[in-house]
Amino acid sequence: MALLFAARFPEKVRRLVLAGAPVDIRAGESGLSRLAAQTPLAVFEELVEFGGGRVLGERLLGLWGPRALDTETVRQVLQVPARMNPDHFLALEAEFQEWYAATVDLPGTYYLQVVEWLYKQNRLAEGGFVALGHRIDLAQLRSPLFLLAARADELVAPEQVFATARRVGTPASDIERAIAPGEHLGLFMGGRTLRTIWPRIARWLGKGAAPRHSARSAVVARSA
Repeated sequence: MALLFAARFPEKVRRLVLAGAPVDIRAGESGLSRLAAQTPLAVFEELVEFGGGRVLGERLLGLWGPRALDTETVRQVLQVPARMNPDHFLALEAEFQEWYAATVDLPGTYYLQVVEWLYKQNRLAEGGFVALGHRIDLAQLRSPLFLLAARADELVAPEQVFATARRVGTPASDIERAIAPGEHLGLFMGGRTLRTIWPRIARWLGKGAAPRHSARSAVVARSA
């Protein structure tokens, strides 16, 4: 959504970060994009109908991934150091499991647009996406860009993120790339990634910052 905004109003975005964002679905394949491609749209429509116009988060949790993660998986997602105090880890794991189980319902119309327009038709990357009355042309975006992907991301393949560089009008010299260890959630929760890559992104966002009263802003996007 931030990429859509930046391409629609390029003069309002100074710098843009895309972290684990599925921009060009056909550039690579993830477990999620494979499932979306192989599943008839009617199945997704039934999910919306079952939820009375919404997609119930509890049902999605079982469809897209396991309902609960085992201890070792939680350790990997959070990139917990081996020397962490066991009691501290137990508290951290309990907090994570509570968050993981707290699902959010989604509007059915939005959900079906994501499935059909982005995952099945690849409209955003290929110039067929219309937003706010205008066809979105990614080539109009020329702001500096930082692309972040996870090496073992089961939801968004690194190629689906990095292919953005070929779609936008940003000069190659103004595009930064980074690949983090682990899977999708590790991009935002992994201790190692938070200690190493995100400070680098913060420094990059601050380069050439305009005065604080400026209307132009830096925008950070992540996948749902």
